[in-house]
Amino acid sequence: MSTFWAIIAGLVPSIGVGLLFWLAMRKIMHADRNEREALDRLDESARPGMIDAK
Repeated sequence: MSTFWAIIAGLVPSIGVGLLFWLAMRKIMHADRNEREALDRLDESARPGMIDAK
């Protein structure tokens, strides 16, 4: 049974770091998606007032 707890003790830090990495990447992806949506809304609102350069 001691071997079992040694294996668990060895895996928990790796799983914890993996979870933190996953959460950080998830936040980055959501922030990027929200920023792209905000920029698209800004572009759409600015588009009607644009003058053609032809």
